[in-house]
Amino acid sequence: MVCTSSKKGVECFFMNKSGCQFNGGSCHPIVDACNGCQKAKEFPAGKFCLIFPEPATKWRAGKCNMATHVEKVVAKETAKVNPLKASKRAAK
Repeated sequence: MVCTSSKKGVECFFMNKSGCQFNGGSCHPIVDACNGCQKAKEFPAGKFCLIFPEPATKWRAGKCNMATHVEKVVAKETAKVNPLKASKRAAK
């Protein structure tokens, strides 16, 4: 259903005929770590995340998995090289 409390006009999973069923009766505003994310939008009631009703819980355990402004760091594994075998290959 369409939200009628904090994110007016946006489809919301927690809305039903009697109102918002999320904890507290409405979504919570974004935290500082969400600034710059494409999923955070400005509404008349403030800035809210379009995906999560309480963004602070997503940042509590580390990075938010849906954040568009945070780059994912991929660790590159280096293969162990046996020096004896490497010297034999180089001699050929």
